[in-house]
Amino acid sequence: MKNIYILTVFLALMACGNSEKNKASKDEEIVNSNEILITQSQFNSEQMQLGKLEEHDFNEEIKTSGIIDVPPHNKASVSAFMGGYITKTPLLIGDKVKKGQLLVTLENPEFVEMQQQYLEIAEQLSYLKSEFTRQKTLFDEKITSEKNFLKAEGTYKSSLAQYNGLRKKLNMLNISTAAVEQGNLTSTVNLYSPINGFVTKVNISNGAYVSPADVIMEIIDTDHIHIELSVFEKDILKVKKNQKIRFKIPEASSETFEAEVHLVGTTIDEKTRIVKVHAHILNEEQASFIVGMFVEAIIITGSVKSLALPKDAILEMDTNYFTLVLDKKANNNFYFKKIKLDLGSQNEDYATVLNSDELKNKDILIKGGFMLLNESE
Repeated sequence: MKNIYILTVFLALMACGNSEKNKASKDEEIVNSNEILITQSQFNSEQMQLGKLEEHDFNEEIKTSGIIDVPPHNKASVSAFMGGYITKTPLLIGDKVKKGQLLVTLENPEFVEMQQQYLEIAEQLSYLKSEFTRQKTLFDEKITSEKNFLKAEGTYKSSLAQYNGLRKKLNMLNISTAAVEQGNLTSTVNLYSPINGFVTKVNISNGAYVSPADVIMEIIDTDHIHIELSVFEKDILKVKKNQKIRFKIPEASSETFEAEVHLVGTTIDEKTRIVKVHAHILNEEQASFIVGMFVEAIIITGSVKSLALPKDAILEMDTNYFTLVLDKKANNNFYFKKIKLDLGSQNEDYATVLNSDELKNKDILIKGGFMLLNESE
């Protein structure tokens, strides 16, 4: 029994020793897995390069969004001053129109009644004016009473006011008062385009009745389009006139376009805490922008110098970023170790390294690192 006990203790000690050895072996593997070896011939054949951290300019940016829009004076909502039935509507959405071009024709018996009233007053006005002049002369010569004079004056001026009012209404309806005075009455009126542009909405059809409150159609002049951006309150003090903007139309193109801040809003929306920023597009003819398109934009508010690495020197593994730093060189072999990176601002070619203290004055593999990373895996 004593011998069995001694044997058991011995085996237990051996097992503990092997466990410690295995643990040490695993730790060594973990340490060695962070080191990558490359020969001189491999370094040359893959055209690898060493470099160091360098200072580069990075833009300070504000990310925002908005829409393609046009100035208010480039939009027109067409309505009728009086209700009527549509008898002619030759245009469709997308049609190009010129200022003064016929858009739609309306018909209403009330148009005729208004012209009749105008014609009746116009014919009476000549008599009322001469009667007013006669009574004034008689009153000045003390021949007639003041009452008769004032009555003639009141009748004439009242009729004149009605005449001018009806004349103005007919002009607003595009009815020729000269034609009416010649006895040519019409039951229809034409509506014409107030601006050059394109028809973007048509809300009527032949035979439909429209009231003065109805928008018959909308026209937009796209000769000068711009961007209306929404900037949050926390960023608005950084936005200034003439700052550069880069923007995309994510639903239509991957191309990047340029714009410039033109106006910064002076009020904040109480609900959204957003300020509107008006930007002019540079080279508007570069693309066929459509009013209402959604845009994603970056406003460049300034620049700052930061220590950075070229993107070829940055390797991505399991959502983490690393770079390869030369640990030593011996016997024509290069020994690199992986250093985890904390990245900041980026541009097309470089990325800011926030934990730059670990890399200062170190030789870093700035080209060819992807091949080494694959070998290490």
